[in-house]
Amino acid sequence: MSGTTRESTGATSSPWRNWAGNVTSRPVREVSPASADELAEAITKAAEDGLRVKTVGTGHSFTSIAATDGLLVRPHLLAGIRRIDREAMTVTVESGTPLKRLNVALAREGLSLTNMGDIMEQTVAGATSTGTHGTGRDSASIAAQIRELELVTADGRLMTCSEKESPEVFAAARLGLGALGVITAITFAVEPVFLLTAREEPMTFDRVTAEFDALHAENEHFEFYWFPHTDNCNTKRNNRSAGPAAPPGRLSGWVEDEFLSNGVFQLACSLGRAVPPVIPSIAKISSRALSARTYTDIPYKVFTSPRRVRFLEMEYALPREAAVSALREVKAMVERSPLKVSFPVEVRTAPADDITLSTASGRESAYIAVHLYKGTPHRAYFTAVESIMTAHGGRPHWGKVHTRDAAYFAQVYPRFAEFTALRDRLDPDRLFGNDYLRRILGD
Repeated sequence: MSGTTRESTGATSSPWRNWAGNVTSRPVREVSPASADELAEAITKAAEDGLRVKTVGTGHSFTSIAATDGLLVRPHLLAGIRRIDREAMTVTVESGTPLKRLNVALAREGLSLTNMGDIMEQTVAGATSTGTHGTGRDSASIAAQIRELELVTADGRLMTCSEKESPEVFAAARLGLGALGVITAITFAVEPVFLLTAREEPMTFDRVTAEFDALHAENEHFEFYWFPHTDNCNTKRNNRSAGPAAPPGRLSGWVEDEFLSNGVFQLACSLGRAVPPVIPSIAKISSRALSARTYTDIPYKVFTSPRRVRFLEMEYALPREAAVSALREVKAMVERSPLKVSFPVEVRTAPADDITLSTASGRESAYIAVHLYKGTPHRAYFTAVESIMTAHGGRPHWGKVHTRDAAYFAQVYPRFAEFTALRDRLDPDRLFGNDYLRRILGD
């Protein structure tokens, strides 16, 4: 890719804010490299100037994982597909490519990722480095679909890693937290595009929790949302289909995905933030607004949805067998507390994987995610939920709100020391460090 590096310094560097607006930082310098060589040059110069380096994608993390007071790398010029290998069934993509752009381009080529999260605004490097995932009985996170990585390390070296080349780096760098280097390209496994049939259905809390194991076993992708202050849930089952494609009608799709899930929900959240006592009544109405529906489409149109209502989120990965107990404890906690929670609680699953600091590393997992509307005081709710999750050995999502530190992670990740030793080797001077990484990885 050709181009010139855009750089801003000193007073011209504007503050950076994340998507949710809860994290702000003011870098000394910004750079937008158009090639791996330009990136390496910028990293080397930052090291000479005593500046720490962080890369920021679209800012969809709720933590300060990308915040820096040094050099901020914006990777939007490192975008696009480098190559498609139909024999190996892989695609190599530049690190700053948004998932949305990748999904559309792959579909045009008759290809698809096997699994993905429920939004696709993030860059591929940002999504994989923080552990973005969807739900799946057999198919794991986006990072687990990586077959090769290219990154620039602290010494300005361009390094390639895979299961065969530098496998110890590959095991960690697929979900590297931005701590091991700056990713320049990712090679994903892909497969011929396929159809998914989505079945969305309301279900009571007692039924979905009683049948959780069966619903997980019977479906390739199962998830559900519980609406606090109610006994109502909405379930979603995605399974491969022989077709034909039968996407939602334009009007009905707009009503469900835009009008109800974004427009009306935005108004309901705004009202709830202004007048918290009305939240339980709103929850009872909104939990019944989404009706049962079935549709069939290509994967990214089924897995992902528009998310225009801004919020804060905490998510914990638990051993899958602990999920129902933990969720029941969350429900009981909300019911006995004065908390008013306007956002549904999301439950998803993932198989065990072999990535060093993946939240599903070495264990079959279930995810419980709690959200609050942007601007709503979150500390009491998130603290109460976190105490339940940590009692079950939970691992927080690296890009979502939590208060855990390196001492905790050393207990819940058997390979934690393996990651920190690799970091000591690749970045001994903490060029890619910041306050968040100091807390979660130690110094």
